[in-house]
Amino acid sequence: MSEQKETIRETVEISTEFIKLDSFLKFAGMLETGGQAKEVVQAGLVSVNGEICTMRGKKIRPGDIIEVEHYRLEVVRRAD
Repeated sequence: MSEQKETIRETVEISTEFIKLDSFLKFAGMLETGGQAKEVVQAGLVSVNGEICTMRGKKIRPGDIIEVEHYRLEVVRRAD
């Protein structure tokens, strides 16, 4: 029987109106390089608001939910 990993929920603050998906994955510390982010997105391993997204340039805005493996990241606007 395979072991189910518990979903890790995190909040990621951005200070801009939006951030591109591949940049967001690096910014959030999910991946180390843009090349890794591109591969993961194009492989269909990332979902945005519950739908698989293969567009690495997709604009991610506060309120969006990004899921990668067992991570669930909620994007919020940083209060100035």
